Parts: sequence; structure tokens; C-alpha cells
Amino acid sequence: MNTTKILAYLGLLAAVLVGVGEYFLHYSENVLTHSKDYQFFKFVLGRNLSIGHFLSVIGLPFYFAGYLHIYRMLRSGGEGLARAVLAIGFVAFAVGGIWIGSRVTIGTLIQQQANLTPETFQLLTNTYTAHHEVLVQALRVIILLLSVVFVVAILRGGTYYRKWMVFFNPILILLLVFSTIFIAPFIGKHLAPIAMNVAHFILFSMSLYQLSLFEKRG
Repeated sequence: MNTTKILAYLGLLAAVLVGVGEYFLHYSENVLTHSKDYQFFKFVLGRNLSIGHFLSVIGLPFYFAGYLHIYRMLRSGGEGLARAVLAIGFVAFAVGGIWIGSRVTIGTLIQQQANLTPETFQLLTNTYTAHHEVLVQALRVIILLLSVVFVVAILRGGTYYRKWMVFFNPILILLLVFSTIFIAPFIGKHLAPIAMNVAHFILFSMSLYQLSLFEKRG
């Protein structure tokens, strides 16, 4: 149980470090109004790009510990599904790590737009979109698949989770975080740039809570 708890706390550490890093990388008051073609990067300080890059890169490996926690919470209900969640989680954050590591490059490119010919700038941004921005779309699909397996594993029973944990699957939390853009944009502008990290902070927090409930039952 202690190992399982420690892994969850490391997952929370990942969500905080990468979340703060991504906030440095992406946030400005214009993040929602200048979202097209990466133009919001024009309003991010150069030093914030560097700070955000290194915080994100340092924090991201701890996400793997977080998914080891999820695996340990699920495996008593069925080793196969638990391993599937673990494997998909590892793939998700391997892909996410490549993407987050590329943000300082596209941010710097946008800020240097005036020093490049229009043709060169367009070529570089198109190349980035085709090879790196596509990864964040892939990540969302992977998280959707992970969430489906996560829900099925819990509904089958025998895990450390109570059944209502299915409502705290990553894709549902992610959608709720993104919905703040429309429901409460004054909050959404802060949450949307770091939505994946907010979703996982909630996921790991609720998982720890579920573990405490299991210990009380035991």
C-alpha cells in the first residue's frame, strides 16, 4: 500500500510540474483570442518558454509512476485490463513528452516570424504541424482508448476502486476542463492550456482518495 501511495504522489508531482511548465509555455492574456496558427506564442515571454520547457521535461517522467499506481489499483480485478491501462498510459505520455518538448521550438519560431521570409516561415510552421502538433491530437485519441479500458476494468469489479470512480476517467475530466472555456472563460483561459495536467491531477487525487476508502474497509 505504501508503494502504491508513493506512486500516486509521484503522479501528482508530474501533474504539478508539467502543468506549471505548460502554463509558462502557453499562457498569456491572449491565449484564447489568438489561438489560430500558434499566434498566442507572440505574447509569451522568451524566458517563460525556457522555464516552461525545463519544468515540463523534468516533470513528465513522473507520469509513468502515476500510471504504475493506476495499474496497482486495477490489477486485483484482472491483470490483463490493468496491464492494458498501464501500456496505453505509457504510450500516451511518451507521445506527450515528444510534443511538450517541441513547444519551445514552435514558440521561438513564432516570435521570430518577422526575421523570416513568409515562405520559410510557412514551410517551418507547416512542418511543425505535420510532425508535432498532430501528436496532441493522437494523444487525445489514446487517452480516449485508455479511459474506455479504465472504465471497463472498474465495472468488472475486484479492483481497489468503487464503481463511481468510472466518472473520473481521464477523457471525461478532460472534456469538463475544456468546457470551462465556454462556461467560465475567465477560468477556462487558465485551465485550458494545461488541461491534460489538470485532468490527471484530479484523476490521481481521486485515486488516492479511493485507496484511503479501501484501507478503511480493510
